[in-house]
Amino acid sequence: MDRPVYGDTDPVAAFATPLGISALAVIRTSGGESVALLSRVFSRPEKLLAARGNTVVHGWITACSGGGGSPAEKIDEVLVSVYRGPASYTGEDGADISCHGGIAAAKGVMAALKAAGFREALPGEFSFRAFMNGKIDLTRCESVMEIVSAKTSLGREHAARRLSGSLEREIRRINALLVETLAAAELCLDYSEDEAGAARADGGAAADGAEGALPGRRFAEDALERLRGLAASYRRERLYAEGALVVIAGRPNAGKSSVFNLLLREDRSIVTDVPGTTRDWIEDWVSLEGIPVRLADTAGLRDSEDPVEKLGISRSRELLGEADLVLYLVDGSAGITGEDRDFLGSAQKPLIPLWNKADIALPPPGSRLLAVSAKTGEGFGKLAEAAAAALEKAAGETAPEAGRLSAGIGTARQKELVDAALASLEEALALADRGEPLDLAAPALREAVNALGEITGEVATADILEVMFSRFCVGK
Repeated sequence: MDRPVYGDTDPVAAFATPLGISALAVIRTSGGESVALLSRVFSRPEKLLAARGNTVVHGWITACSGGGGSPAEKIDEVLVSVYRGPASYTGEDGADISCHGGIAAAKGVMAALKAAGFREALPGEFSFRAFMNGKIDLTRCESVMEIVSAKTSLGREHAARRLSGSLEREIRRINALLVETLAAAELCLDYSEDEAGAARADGGAAADGAEGALPGRRFAEDALERLRGLAASYRRERLYAEGALVVIAGRPNAGKSSVFNLLLREDRSIVTDVPGTTRDWIEDWVSLEGIPVRLADTAGLRDSEDPVEKLGISRSRELLGEADLVLYLVDGSAGITGEDRDFLGSAQKPLIPLWNKADIALPPPGSRLLAVSAKTGEGFGKLAEAAAAALEKAAGETAPEAGRLSAGIGTARQKELVDAALASLEEALALADRGEPLDLAAPALREAVNALGEITGEVATADILEVMFSRFCVGK
């Protein structure tokens, strides 16, 4: 049997929901003759064949019709949502089958579809077909998987902006500016200076004689600022999507485990009055102001002869070296010790110093320590805000002009191509500033346009597309 490939129009089917015990399961189908094929294993074939797009038909999925006039075996009672191309997600005819959520029921429906002539969809094949049929660009395709993997509502919100087209629109705006510049440059290369000047006076791209050696320079400089804004957005966008490591540190009995449990809103770490209770670090995920945080509770930092505790302290110090942010606790009942001062004075990571047990004693006047109480919850709202602000600052401030941009780049592929476009544009401007011939700057501008085209998929090869979509979930 030939191996299925991306780019054909075979009728395909895939589970759109995980196999498991649930109220419903959804199986997605798409492709040429998909509705007709589905009608072969549907109890009301005429009704299904006559269904218009965006309508729902009730019936049963059955086994292929039995011989001798015997009734076909009923497999499951379903609702079929019918979609007609080109007004569908993939641009093709297709249907989503909502069946009962048991594993046996869902597998039975899938087996019936295969018997009818469907093949299993490749990973990301539905989105691939949507892209190939001009329904969505590559940035929207990638945002589909960003939404699936979002850890917090803020991460989902940012991915949803890209899915709605914010990044695509911004890339096309920048591309239009570069095309204006490139058109002006090529006009000057194709005609004599007098002819090009006359053409520009008649409505060409660059009629401003003060723009120097690069015609349309004002368009290029606008594109440059926008590209810098997009490039600067990547670290912050990845923060919302992938999260950060926040490590709680401090001396034994400072209340680290209590703070960990309170931020996590569950009793995850063991809490006792005995110093050194936590022998090794423990971690879990939590959302701080919408930022996904991998929060780690560590062993108390002190000199110890206990071999098990020493190993835990050593591991805690290694984790501190990986942290994106450290929450260092000072025991308010004991005050600031020399060990506390040594740690706070030598910290190499972004750090928020906390004065725990503020219900017993307040921090010294003028202190920069944030007062919290793991017992009463005092100060934890301010702690979450401070931690989120510190993580955003560490992720990098956006470029001055980036505030006007509603878009941000969400994947490493997009970042590499934005960087490539930015480098090519900077090269073109540098060549112009040095008074180099225009025929040296024009190819750099063209490279920038091509890099932006790769982001949206206007410039792409079959191999690149296959590698990209093969990383998607099956059913997407």
